Amino acid sequence: MLPFLPFLLLLLAGAVLMALRFVQLRRALLRARAGEQQFRLLAEHGRDAAFLLDAATLELLYISPAAQRLTGHDLPALREHAAQLAADVPARLQRWRDGDASRLSLLREAELPHADGHVLALEIHSTLVPGAAGRGVTVMGTVRDVSAAHAQEAAREQEQKRFASMLSHEFRSPLATIDGAIQRLVSTSADADEATRKRYVKIQTAVDRLLSMIDDYLSPERMAAIGRERAADGIAPLALLQQAAATVPATHRVRLELDEDLPAKLRCDVPGMALCLKILLDNAVKFSPAGSSITVAGRRASGGGVELCVSDEGPGVPEGELAHIFEKGSRGTHATHAGAGLGLYMARAVVDVHGGSLQGHNLPEGGAVFRIWLPLPV
Repeated sequence: MLPFLPFLLLLLAGAVLMALRFVQLRRALLRARAGEQQFRLLAEHGRDAAFLLDAATLELLYISPAAQRLTGHDLPALREHAAQLAADVPARLQRWRDGDASRLSLLREAELPHADGHVLALEIHSTLVPGAAGRGVTVMGTVRDVSAAHAQEAAREQEQKRFASMLSHEFRSPLATIDGAIQRLVSTSADADEATRKRYVKIQTAVDRLLSMIDDYLSPERMAAIGRERAADGIAPLALLQQAAATVPATHRVRLELDEDLPAKLRCDVPGMALCLKILLDNAVKFSPAGSSITVAGRRASGGGVELCVSDEGPGVPEGELAHIFEKGSRGTHATHAGAGLGLYMARAVVDVHGGSLQGHNLPEGGAVFRIWLPLPV
């Protein structure tokens, strides 16, 4: 018996190890099944359509019920459309096999006709998933309907174009009157003295510059593109605020208050944001006494993003008018300068298309502050 004892002990140990391995495999299988059930549960109750696709054959292996709700198509039609929408997969697969993993995951947009005929704008997020032990590659991902977002974007662009056209007209009409008058004066002032003629030329130059600014900043196409196309490198908030502060006339003192942790760059349409700050600073000058201070501040906002602030030491805004100061044509009871009441309306429009906000408040110690909040790039 004793000679066989080591052999028996070895068999017993092997049996124990096999039993433990079996338990581990069973647990792994149960976890996998539970994970698959959770995936299907999430996929079948989610708003986005989830799918699995064979990367080699473009055969649709699985698609969640949301796809039929989304497109109105039945399963055979979805299989056909899936192959068309995945036409880029073979090239992505080949790039991966050649060692380029840059397109393993991809987010792109595509169009697909709904069963009722209207065109859907889709956002497709897909990932190539290599199988274990060389069992092939599948494509898994989601499909989201972004048609409503595209419609909102188109409506926003139309509104911005309408706003820019209105604003351009509001500025061009009086400038055209001034331009015509000064040209008549120039043409009929042959006997005028040199100083008078120089004043006429100076006025004509200023009118031309203002008309050029309208063409540069207030064209419908430019206003519609402000929130969509921003400079890739942007501008340092410090530089933006310093340039704005430099436009304040010598009748007022300027204080710059800048946090040390301001981001290095702020992605924005630089001329548009400079114009917005110029409007706020012009208002601060108009509504505060000569010799008082205007504060230009930049800081990181507590909830994320950046705040650009302009505050003055004037009388502030009457409480009953605070809710209306950004409305078109609003001038306020303290207004003593000529104007169309479009400045703050335009400033808020510029900030809005940047995805930010512009608010005005009275300060406890007197005066008013206007705060621009802008999101930071992700």
